[in-house]
Amino acid sequence: MMRTGMLWYDGDAHADLQTKVQRAAAYYQKKYGIMPTLCFVHPSMLPEEPVRSGVIELRPSKQVLPNHLWLGVPEGGAN
Repeated sequence: MMRTGMLWYDGDAHADLQTKVQRAAAYYQKKYGIMPTLCFVHPSMLPEEPVRSGVIELRPSKQVLPNHLWLGVPEGGAN
């Protein structure tokens, strides 16, 4: 579970999900000084479960709008 995180919008229709996650993660790391390890995306953005983008676990959430990413670190700091 993740209580706080960074919401990121990426409407680039030409970029794949991996690219979008990596862009958002790079910004997150620069801003907060740590690499996110968890990312929630709208289920329509995931081809299948479970999915990873490098060290970042991608999970579906209907609460996240399409083209948005909610990145952070799970409670306790581990997945």
